[in-house]
Amino acid sequence: MPVARRLKTVDVFTAVPLLGNPVAVVLDGDGLDTARMQAFAAWTNLSETTFVLPATSPEADYALRIFTPVEELPFAGHPTLGSAHAVIEAGIATPRAGRLVQQCAAGLVEIDATGPGLSFRLPRAIVNDAPAPALDWLGGIPVLGPARAIDVGPVWLVAQLADAGQLATLAFDRAAFAAYQLAHGMTGTTLFALDGDGQPHVRSFFWSGGAVVEDPVCGSGNAAVAVHRIAEGQAGDGSAWTATQGRQIGRDGRVMVRVIAGQVHVGGECVTCVDGLVAAGLG
Repeated sequence: MPVARRLKTVDVFTAVPLLGNPVAVVLDGDGLDTARMQAFAAWTNLSETTFVLPATSPEADYALRIFTPVEELPFAGHPTLGSAHAVIEAGIATPRAGRLVQQCAAGLVEIDATGPGLSFRLPRAIVNDAPAPALDWLGGIPVLGPARAIDVGPVWLVAQLADAGQLATLAFDRAAFAAYQLAHGMTGTTLFALDGDGQPHVRSFFWSGGAVVEDPVCGSGNAAVAVHRIAEGQAGDGSAWTATQGRQIGRDGRVMVRVIAGQVHVGGECVTCVDGLVAAGLG
């Protein structure tokens, strides 16, 4: 008989269902091999699917494996928050002093559950200048400052556009974008611009399945934006903002970013949209 496994689909960076970025969370991942996890992630066809496992580190509350439809990731932002929401809701783990610790391939990730919503502390950030010609595919759209390759688990090319209106109506050479990303091992590109109130508007793109895909609301991309802003002197200890992402594709994600003691914290609200069982296919 097939083993039924618990599944939640959580919308992240929103309190309103269908306006954020969904992640499928398999709460009973123990006993599944990598091939089966990857096959199920391909079947859900969401940007990420996660599998909750018992932690092997004594410091962690649970372990997490994170898959796109085509590969496993060491870390990703919205799957971390959505999985933590699902784990708490299912009673798998309870925050201690308002905190959970997730174990993943990128290491231990601290998650603040004191609210509003949940937030994670970025486990790592490696900053390099972006290999030239980094932004030729943008077609001459004005950029402020340098582009950077920022490794936060995924590796994002990050750049700031001069005008939020140009970000909203962005058009670019998709073939040239793909060629650059693949040539330099980038996960994708996150672009941002500040509105009149100094709040970032963000868009994230990556190459998958032979096409350019826009990530509706991207946690790791927003974390990389924070690292870029710190490098540019735009942010430092005590800085906080709420970024907007996803409006161009029918979403309305709100990403809360804080810089505390030199560490980037990224958070948002989460809401469960699907709560049930995987009756077959996972063994």
